[in-house]
Amino acid sequence: MQSNHRPIGIFDSGVGGLSVLKEIQRLMPHENLIYIADSAFAPYGNKPLEFIQQRCLDLTQCLIDQGVKAIVVACNTATATAISTLRIQFTLPIIAMEPGVKPAITATKTGIVGVLATENTLSSDQFTHLLHRYAKNVKVICQPCPGLVEQIEAGELESETTRQLIKQFATPLLSAGADTIVLGCTHYPLIRKQIEQVIGPTISIIETGAAVAQQLHRILTDKQLLIHSSEVASKTCWSSGDQTRLYPLCSRILGQNIEVHPLFGCPNPQH
Repeated sequence: MQSNHRPIGIFDSGVGGLSVLKEIQRLMPHENLIYIADSAFAPYGNKPLEFIQQRCLDLTQCLIDQGVKAIVVACNTATATAISTLRIQFTLPIIAMEPGVKPAITATKTGIVGVLATENTLSSDQFTHLLHRYAKNVKVICQPCPGLVEQIEAGELESETTRQLIKQFATPLLSAGADTIVLGCTHYPLIRKQIEQVIGPTISIIETGAAVAQQLHRILTDKQLLIHSSEVASKTCWSSGDQTRLYPLCSRILGQNIEVHPLFGCPNPQH
């Protein structure tokens, strides 16, 4: 296979990275994509850091074994925990996520920004450095969201329980005067409509999937790896979890039927 026809690999702890995949597909519709949902171990946000790092190494190697030309770590927690190790260990382009603190600081009028994210993302050195770099003159209020990823993984995108969790986590940010809220987990854009219903139309929401897709496009262009074809691109989804449960959720998120295959060739440790 010609080098620029090789697929792009994308992985996340579960279905959240599909929010990034959709942006990649929108920007580069002819690129072939392989997506791994590590759903057997979702969420990563409350897992030991050593466990997350090893999963990232294993999933990256699995994608490399499939001949991918670049990898997108479509998970803020995985990025915060493992991106430095991945880039030392592997030589192909690896594109990372980070919460959109920088654009939020540009957008805020009140000078108060809220961040919704997982516990591991918010407590990471990478996030701390992000705040120190950009948030010198702005108040950033960080809100961990335990249970929210689990609701999304279960397909409960519009349930009352999910709505109550959103309200519980967003209320402190709004009460503090935040006019801009960062979705610091790739799962959260999948419930953006529900978040908007809770916080109201005057609050700005920042997510970073489109920016990641643009960065991927720049890197592929610079390295002459961008595909030049009008052929219909392929999308392959693998999961370490229950494929029959994930199939309707993936199809719903992507707006088209898509097969979900069991993840082979990757170590599967005990929970």
